[in-house]
Amino acid sequence: MRKLWPRSLKQRLIAQLLVLQLAILLLFGLSFVTLLVMADEGGVLIGPAPVETAFSAIERGQDGTLAFAQTVALADVRARQKDFWFIARSDRGEILQLGSVPEIYKGISQTLNRMTYSDIRDVGDPSPYLAVLRRRSSPAGDFTVFGQGELLSAPFLILTFSRLSLAPMLVLLAIVTVIGVPLIVNRAIRGIAQLARETDGIDIARRSYRLTETAIPSEVRPLVQGINGALGRLDLAYDRHQRFILDAAHEIRTPVAILQARLDKLAPGADRDRLMADCERISGLAEQLLDLQRLEANAGPLKPVDLVTLSRDVAAELAPLAIDQGYELSFEPEVEHAPIQADAASLTRAITNLIQNAIEHGGNQGSIVVRVKSGFAIEISDDGPGIPEAERERVFEPFHRLKPRDRGAGLGLNLVLQIVERHGAQIRILASPSGGACFRLTFTELAA
Repeated sequence: MRKLWPRSLKQRLIAQLLVLQLAILLLFGLSFVTLLVMADEGGVLIGPAPVETAFSAIERGQDGTLAFAQTVALADVRARQKDFWFIARSDRGEILQLGSVPEIYKGISQTLNRMTYSDIRDVGDPSPYLAVLRRRSSPAGDFTVFGQGELLSAPFLILTFSRLSLAPMLVLLAIVTVIGVPLIVNRAIRGIAQLARETDGIDIARRSYRLTETAIPSEVRPLVQGINGALGRLDLAYDRHQRFILDAAHEIRTPVAILQARLDKLAPGADRDRLMADCERISGLAEQLLDLQRLEANAGPLKPVDLVTLSRDVAAELAPLAIDQGYELSFEPEVEHAPIQADAASLTRAITNLIQNAIEHGGNQGSIVVRVKSGFAIEISDDGPGIPEAERERVFEPFHRLKPRDRGAGLGLNLVLQIVERHGAQIRILASPSGGACFRLTFTELAA
């Protein structure tokens, strides 16, 4: 079932305030009009409609004399009011009369030229002497008209006054409310909107980040305090977790070193080689865990670094290892310089990991190419089997491997991802021209 109220808090407040204000105005207006009408002496007012009808029937003939036209409206008035009377005096002094003027009004009828407006109500029942006097103009001339009025009932008056006074006020209030209430509500919840934008700053790399508790409604402040408290507890838990990993990695290095020393004393053979490979795997895992901790512990301000120089140095350092594993490693810069803001040590580690990843998965044949492209991008490509498109996001997850293998711990690419994110850069996995894997790192922050 569709909900009657909108889900938006702002829309709900606007709708409810609008309904409330309109209801209050309507109730107050009806009460005021009713009180005004009922407080009038006698509880009734006089309606000039019969006199207006008689006046509208006055016409001037071709000879200039005044007469009443036999209109349907005038006939209806005379049928409803058997003793209806009416007298009109033009500014020329002409007198036109209909019916028998009551005796008490004959004196007034002779001085109409000195009057402009009057309502007369008697205390009789059924009020035979109700009368109205008005100034009116028509093609026949300017007149002072005096005649029998009619009683207006309280419900009719209330309805008429409400239509004439309340309806415009309701429309005006609706317009003001529709324009004003959203401004008021937006101003009231401005702090909440700002708070929502601040939540974008919550990130694992900014663990000390907290939401501001100022400029927000007091009703929302407990929620913000609860979120900040939860963030603080998460920070403590994360720090304990990181300290455990760091301590565990350090503790692993000692027994691994002892184990490697003992394995070196064994006689050469297949069993010794497998044990040495397993030991190297454990040692590599410990070093990668330590690398993750060093990346965070040594995080400092970024400084100007030339991508071309840094990539050339890393490629030159790993070239002997690549050649020993059966590859041709080449460095192909498309630009002479590519200055960016970076942490040289961690970025060196990221490029090293990507080249080592290509050496490990390239099939021990073909070429490994390191390119520095225009647009401050680095590409490391190989001629290996490549990475399936469905796995290109998951390979950056900790301990994720495309297939079981004897070497590696599955943390190298995760470390690369963290380094890239710390630099505000992007990393994508593409297919190289030969069908192998191509890792592209794109940087956006240029050196000053």
